[in-house]
Amino acid sequence: MKPHFHLDTHPVADAANVVRGDHYRVTVLDPGLVRLEYSPTGEFEDRASQMALNRAFPPCDYTLTRGDGPDGQLEISTERLHLTYDCGEFTTHGLSVHAKGGFHSNDSVWRYGVESPNLGGTARTLDDVDGAIALEDGVLAYDGVAMVDDSSTVLLTDDGWIASRRPGNLDLYVFAYGRDFTRALEVLYTLTGPTPVLPRYALGNWWSRYHPYTADEYLTLMDRFRDEHVPLSVAVIDMDWHLVDIDPRHGSGWTGYTWNTDLFPDPPAFLAGLHERGLATSLNVHPAEGVHAHERAYRAIAERVGIDPESEVAVAFDPTDPDFLEAYFEELHHPLEREGVDFWWLDWQQGGVTRVPGLDPLWLLNHYHYLDSGRDGRRPLTFSRYAGIGSHRYPIGFSGDTVISWESLDFQPRFTATASNAGYGWWSHDIGGHFKGYKDDELATRWVQLGVFSPVNRLHSGLNPFNTKEPWRFGTRAREVMTEFLRLRHQLLPYLATMNVRAHEGRPIVEPMYYSHPDEPAAYTVPNQFMFGTELLVAPITTPADRETGLARVKAWLPEGEWVDVFTGTTYRGGRSLHLYRDLGSIPVLARAGAVVPMVPADAVTFGADPSSRVEVRVHAGADGEFTLVEDRDDSRWARTRITYDDASGRVTVHDVEGDASTVPADRTYETVVVGGEQDVLARVFEVLDRAQTGFELKAAAYDAVRTSDTPADALVALQALEVSPFLLGAVTELLMAR
Repeated sequence: MKPHFHLDTHPVADAANVVRGDHYRVTVLDPGLVRLEYSPTGEFEDRASQMALNRAFPPCDYTLTRGDGPDGQLEISTERLHLTYDCGEFTTHGLSVHAKGGFHSNDSVWRYGVESPNLGGTARTLDDVDGAIALEDGVLAYDGVAMVDDSSTVLLTDDGWIASRRPGNLDLYVFAYGRDFTRALEVLYTLTGPTPVLPRYALGNWWSRYHPYTADEYLTLMDRFRDEHVPLSVAVIDMDWHLVDIDPRHGSGWTGYTWNTDLFPDPPAFLAGLHERGLATSLNVHPAEGVHAHERAYRAIAERVGIDPESEVAVAFDPTDPDFLEAYFEELHHPLEREGVDFWWLDWQQGGVTRVPGLDPLWLLNHYHYLDSGRDGRRPLTFSRYAGIGSHRYPIGFSGDTVISWESLDFQPRFTATASNAGYGWWSHDIGGHFKGYKDDELATRWVQLGVFSPVNRLHSGLNPFNTKEPWRFGTRAREVMTEFLRLRHQLLPYLATMNVRAHEGRPIVEPMYYSHPDEPAAYTVPNQFMFGTELLVAPITTPADRETGLARVKAWLPEGEWVDVFTGTTYRGGRSLHLYRDLGSIPVLARAGAVVPMVPADAVTFGADPSSRVEVRVHAGADGEFTLVEDRDDSRWARTRITYDDASGRVTVHDVEGDASTVPADRTYETVVVGGEQDVLARVFEVLDRAQTGFELKAAAYDAVRTSDTPADALVALQALEVSPFLLGAVTELLMAR
């Protein structure tokens, strides 16, 4: 394989970390990570696997004790774990690992062959899902110990290709980090390789729709988005870019590599038009049916693999053949990239079996597509489904074709956050859902709001003339809110770009609340709530609004301290669980007092994702804070700008740029916005009551009760006596008891 298909691997462990017998090998990679191998033949594996690229960890401190005789019990102890093994075949009673520091020390034990509690990971796809599904395991567990079985994955060879494993061997990795979840992730990335830095354009809004656009229709639509002041940075063209209505002897039409010139008469000009508008471009591809005689590239690829082009025999899709795979890229994809395609949407259609035992074709395509996209020094990117632990090396994830329903929406925040437990941070969902379901303006708006605070925000819909996600296809209020939030996504680009680098350094952009608060049981009770980068806590609205109040509700848990809602400015006392109520115009997004969030000013939002000459520094009143803004232009010329906030004086200081100052626009200016501070609670209560679809006399009495009461508690007692509805009472309670 060519050099750009070779990974830098270090698969051989330090001998000081290895304890070996005739049929077993235990490698203490880290105080909380052990590799457990069993081989009936006594042969062990030192090549990299599709999951594990690096086993060359530094020497690890551990104590080793053995029982009498060659087969006596073996015990290994580190600061994080205690392993007990009888040195025979792996059995439930003979092999266990105890994690020091789990919630229940007596239960913090992994035993071979026994399913143990896990905090969950992610799933291959959400295709046709309407609600929650079971998730594969990650590397984190409530009780502190989790196992990843790497026994059946393929191996990576030094020449850039793959190989099958020796049959019958076991190859397990046990993560025993107790409640130190962030350290477990750090070690996972050391073992498997880091999350790459995404191209900056991937952080903005994506447009995608399964629809047979013409080139003129698509460009006109992009101009409509611009005229509506709805920014985009990525334009996705679904499968109708290529020929789909073909002779059945050439397949179904799902696979294709030849432009449909009836729709796109001049593909390079079309792609150039998208680039001129500041948009990166991706094309959809389903490679499973191979290359047939009608394709433009058929002759070239047939000759590459030894087929007489005059025979018109189809070139079978066989990713296990390295000659075919190189021709697949060089004859099918590279010419289209030279025309202007930036990256590929690999829309999985290959099943899960190949001619090579243990080889998942999805993983292989993700692996080689990603590496191929990075040739010649480009920042690589692919767009495909999840294929197991280690898939974070091949961003971005496409989660599949979900049903349009409240149930689907309600599952996606949890699904996204929990995926980080498998190290998989860059999910892209079909925002708004893909197909089936129903039109519901409120549902569509809530989904867009979630998308703005998701790793990737890609609007998408299936093949149906009534199913589309342009904001102007919805009612007036939904349109206004969608537009505002899609603009907000591009306002957040400076913050997102910084979190992009942080993800590369080991912390996914979306994290469950228990990452930073592992000892707080309440952090495990809000699976739909998450931290969005370092500064923002998000509790999405995923259920319909109450008809009387026009408000929707979500249960949230706020860690200790003070938290400022970035939309309303309301400050909340933390250290408790509570219900938060919002109208259609916002969702709960809170920043800790003192948080500094760099943004693009609302009037400076544009298409594309280049660094802005203007940065709005939003500081959240109540404490001092700081933030380091990290920027480049997809060229790895990094600039870091430290910004500090002194709450007492209200002073914001932008420090000198460190790194390559030429990355920062020469005319860069900074503006400051303070969020939070004093609040008019009575005015907010009036707004809630004014909106409520209920009796005027009741509203007036409720308002008087709040206005004339000496304390919030007195007001709540009076409201209960008036027998206002529970939902209305809850909304007013939130405001009265915020601090």
